[in-house]
Amino acid sequence: MEGAPVSARINPTRRTLLTATAAGAAAATVASAPARAASHPSSRTRERLRQLVSRMSLEEKVGQLFVMRVYGHSATAPDQADIEANRREIGVSTAAELIDRYHVGGIIYFSWAHNTRSPHQIVDLSNGIQRAGLAQPTPVPLLISTDQEHGIVARVGRPATLLPGAMALGAAGSRADARKAARIAGKELAAMGITQDYAPVADVNVNPANPVIGVRSFGADPQAVARLVAAQVQGYQSAGVAATSKHFPGHGDTKDDSHYALPTIHHSRAQWADLDAPPFRAAIAAGVDSIMTAHIVVPALDPREDPATLSRPIVTGILRERLGYDGVVVTDSLGMAGVRQKYGDDRVPVLALKAGCDQLLNPPDLAVAWNAVLQAVGNGDLSEARIEESIVRILLLKWKLGLFRDPFVPQDGVDRVVGIRSHLTAADRIAERTTTLLLNENRLLPLSRRHHRTLLVVGADPASPTGTTGPPTATLARAFTELGFTTAALSTGTAPSAARIEEALTAAVGKDAVIVATYNVTPDSQQRTLVSSLIATRIPVVTVAIRNPYDIAQLVNYGPAASLATYSWTDVELRAAAGVIAGRGRPRGRLPVPVPRADDPAQVLYPVGYGLTYQT
Repeated sequence: MEGAPVSARINPTRRTLLTATAAGAAAATVASAPARAASHPSSRTRERLRQLVSRMSLEEKVGQLFVMRVYGHSATAPDQADIEANRREIGVSTAAELIDRYHVGGIIYFSWAHNTRSPHQIVDLSNGIQRAGLAQPTPVPLLISTDQEHGIVARVGRPATLLPGAMALGAAGSRADARKAARIAGKELAAMGITQDYAPVADVNVNPANPVIGVRSFGADPQAVARLVAAQVQGYQSAGVAATSKHFPGHGDTKDDSHYALPTIHHSRAQWADLDAPPFRAAIAAGVDSIMTAHIVVPALDPREDPATLSRPIVTGILRERLGYDGVVVTDSLGMAGVRQKYGDDRVPVLALKAGCDQLLNPPDLAVAWNAVLQAVGNGDLSEARIEESIVRILLLKWKLGLFRDPFVPQDGVDRVVGIRSHLTAADRIAERTTTLLLNENRLLPLSRRHHRTLLVVGADPASPTGTTGPPTATLARAFTELGFTTAALSTGTAPSAARIEEALTAAVGKDAVIVATYNVTPDSQQRTLVSSLIATRIPVVTVAIRNPYDIAQLVNYGPAASLATYSWTDVELRAAAGVIAGRGRPRGRLPVPVPRADDPAQVLYPVGYGLTYQT
């Protein structure tokens, strides 16, 4: 059973793979986060890993290269709907069967795959996956990964600690805060058996129209981004989790989303070196454990215009040789359209390995991808030595994370680490330094309960990244109520109808101020109509951009009384914004990206570093 004591879960004849310590004895010494081995393995350790590889069948070797999704909250007993989804997409019923059949080297967790219901459940799932790994003919622990960037991308929700995302941290500009946030996040992931986090984002967001990166980036200044990337790498890895800087060679200047298209980056080599490379150089200097590739075309770096994931000039020529990186290179998801447009699903994994990648993430059809790599080795298109090179890198990372010592995590580690008061308090304190005040006409803010006691909160209510926070209007209203205001909330959505706008106008009657949560306002957005209609009532209107900070450019000419940017809509950032509006904290954030004018995007409305504060 997955809930059995660790010592009872493991075949008593098995021992850890690189030491003579019995599994039961190792379990007795396990801490709340897996202890890392020394960062530089000895020649003896490397030789043992090579011996381990030599004992693997070709099928086992190929499996180690793959990191795969799987549905279900349990490794052996998922819900029936998840069993059916696994059979339909992968041809197996459970995670344990997936590992037994394909010998995969890693599993990626998603909330939509029902992997992350609660911290204690995640521990059971992680331990079940590791038991399946150790039950193979050649026992090997797995890397368990997820996208826990925080901010707008997070797979594990409350009661885990949710922290400000990258652009919010960029607004604060504090390396100490960035490092601390990553260390907290890393400790909690490690306590749940998640050992590889696909964070931090190292893309420099210089394109306001970027639909896929945006606030996932620390900002538009390459050097500022580089400092915060390095700080987060240090934070995650000091907590026993492998950090992953992404998306190499840089996804920050695109108007296309590589989930649905193949973007082209038109930077010259010199521009790439100045704009895109610094954060990756900083991550490498900080000792980053893994780097994720991007499904983008950069003609200046590869004239053949292959997606970077499949480009040997980019992965081997630039990342390996020019930047000197010898850690694990993981592809972005191979199910994304950006990597599937030029080559078939059977060719993509082979080309990724030939380019220099090590881990093949989440192919759309694992059987097709796995057999394609087997066939490529069999017919000489890929040498066995080439895939063994990647396997050794992957095994070295597993060794470094302590997985060969003991891959299991105890249930009581969740209670000691995940969502504890000190972490939640730290998250709030970090968030308090991120809120950016862009406009404050006639010093309306901070609101006084004497003059603005009754508030209405309206606006967009995008779904929580984790499904465990929000909705934003209710969260803001609750925060204002706790601060002593009388507050009502009305969700009007990202495209409010005329009837909904009229309802908001009616609700605003008699209120002392209206707070409007905006979400990626465009020139033709009905959110503009909502804001302008409320402003016409002459009730003071405060707009709060809960995702991209560019909303103010579309609204400033209507004359809002004040405007702020929070960079995300999770509770921690919304509470911080409410505190700033109410005067419980001072706005300290500074724009990490420029905000262009709506009528002339070549002109800057608010520059990098802009941000108002309150007079003392």
